Amino acid sequence: MPDDADAGNEERIRASWRDNARAWTNAVRGGAIESRVEATDDAIIGAVLDAAGDAATVIDIGCGEGWLVRALAARGLNAFGVDGTAELVERARAGGGRFALMSYADLATRRLDRLPRAQVAVCNFSLIGETSTRDVFRALPRLLERGGRFVVQTLHPGESPEGAAVEDGWLEGSWRGFSSEFTRPAPWYFRTLDSWRRLFAEHGLTGLSVREPPNPATGRPASVIFTACLG
Repeated sequence: MPDDADAGNEERIRASWRDNARAWTNAVRGGAIESRVEATDDAIIGAVLDAAGDAATVIDIGCGEGWLVRALAARGLNAFGVDGTAELVERARAGGGRFALMSYADLATRRLDRLPRAQVAVCNFSLIGETSTRDVFRALPRLLERGGRFVVQTLHPGESPEGAAVEDGWLEGSWRGFSSEFTRPAPWYFRTLDSWRRLFAEHGLTGLSVREPPNPATGRPASVIFTACLG
């Protein structure tokens, strides 16, 4: 069970996404997030395509306004998305594609008859909590076919704004570099690279590979992408 601090921070994450759904949609669709345009969008598309093989079904967990589902569908994959923020799911559906409103806790605990089993699950910068992240990992056996692959792109621990962080724990978030339309940044749960590796291993995911897409302007990692197989 999460402690009070963890539960409070998870609720702050949910509240922040509700408050910023419109601003986020505008930023993504307007190409206003430089790191995405220059590196991380193409990086996650490439990683999912590599994991998918031929004619795979892909579930985007924490799909936001739905850009990745649409990008994967345009490349021939059977893609659909889930998100726990109603305002984002509404915008995703308006943009086109298949989307369901479902929290991470729902994924871990509820019957999922309406969701097809996937060959690939992807979380693109959508694992920022502690309990909520573990909920997703616990749900994978119910979402993925045996031998399916889980792809996660997240902030590189060595490149975070709080680069002095050396152990797992909650950090305050920031909308630094975003427009004034954004409000109330969400906290996020920092994990070291070793901690991420343990999280995959603890949930029966094997063959972990790690990519570090470079930022073309600096040569430094723009993110880290993990891919592993559900045994």
